[in-house]
Amino acid sequence: MAHQMELVPSNVGQAAESEMKIIAVEKANKPINTRFSGKVDYDMVLVVFRDSFLKKWDKMTPSPDTGLQGFDELATIGAGSFGRVKLVREKSTGNYYAAKLVLKEMIVKTKQVPHIFNEKRVLLSIDFPYVVMMDFCRKDFDHLIFGLPFINGGELFTYHRKVRKFSEKQARFYAAQIFLGLEYLHNLQLLYRDLKPENILIDRKGYLKITDFGFAKRVETRTLTLCGTPEYLAPELIKSKPYSTSVDWWAFGVLVYEFVAGNSPFSEYNRDVMMMYGKICDGAYKIPASFPPMLKDLISKLLVVDPSKRLGCLTNAHKDIKNHDWFKGVDWYGLLNQQIQPPYVPVISNMEDLSNFDKYPEDRKNAPKSKTNKYPEIFAEF
Repeated sequence: MAHQMELVPSNVGQAAESEMKIIAVEKANKPINTRFSGKVDYDMVLVVFRDSFLKKWDKMTPSPDTGLQGFDELATIGAGSFGRVKLVREKSTGNYYAAKLVLKEMIVKTKQVPHIFNEKRVLLSIDFPYVVMMDFCRKDFDHLIFGLPFINGGELFTYHRKVRKFSEKQARFYAAQIFLGLEYLHNLQLLYRDLKPENILIDRKGYLKITDFGFAKRVETRTLTLCGTPEYLAPELIKSKPYSTSVDWWAFGVLVYEFVAGNSPFSEYNRDVMMMYGKICDGAYKIPASFPPMLKDLISKLLVVDPSKRLGCLTNAHKDIKNHDWFKGVDWYGLLNQQIQPPYVPVISNMEDLSNFDKYPEDRKNAPKSKTNKYPEIFAEF
């Protein structure tokens, strides 16, 4: 008997008529909204997601140059050298988004043009419960604008810092979601390359979303680029050796360790990055005696210096991690369908509640407002 898939209809609303041409392009990235039965072989689940990705990967079109017309700008929820992230509300629908405004000037000066085009392509092509996907993309004279879902539970980093340590049960719940996210990305031949608590958001229901795909790269074999955050870099990446999915599984091991210990295995060397790199390349870390045996075993098999011997990189690839005894009892289909009760649900009073985010001053006086379009030729196809 053929495997059956249980489908849930999409709940995509109708856009205002004046916006239909733009929405036709932007909303081509509608979520799959498929609920998979446990009767379906998980490899077939991955095929469904891969097919959806491939249909969108080669269909990138230039974004409208309408900026944030049609949106109310409510507050700044993130800031950095490349721009700001703002909470915005669409006037025609009342929907809320996190609009990431990236300065064209900074992209050109730092020679990040290929990376920003790649990030757009990735965000418009991915579609999975545990990764952030893009709802719309636009540009104005000064900025490239990524319209992302507003995930209002805040960063996992902030919550983890508040509670200091997760129980083993809570750590497993979060680790399993991150595993599913990485498994999904690797199935698309995408390396994530920047796994850390700051790049994981908590949604209003208590589930996680991997965000920030600035370092993500699609590779068919291996690559050499050095990128990421020092504390989570794999030895082969530091040594400038060719690498593939191995770097994400190393970072996954660091993250799981950090969930339970309260700090990363190499955090004591934060003030001396070169010494930290040396310790990472030597595999010089200690597993706390308080870690349960199966957790110790998982960490010791993920944080292996030689990537050819690392869990996730052996003959059975990611399945060795999924089938490890520490994950025994995880309902992977229930998790995929988000039917498992999260151990923590953020307190959110309304969609404009920013209590789970750091406060940022509004800088409207110094915000760039060019009278002419910057770098029109460079970003014509963006």
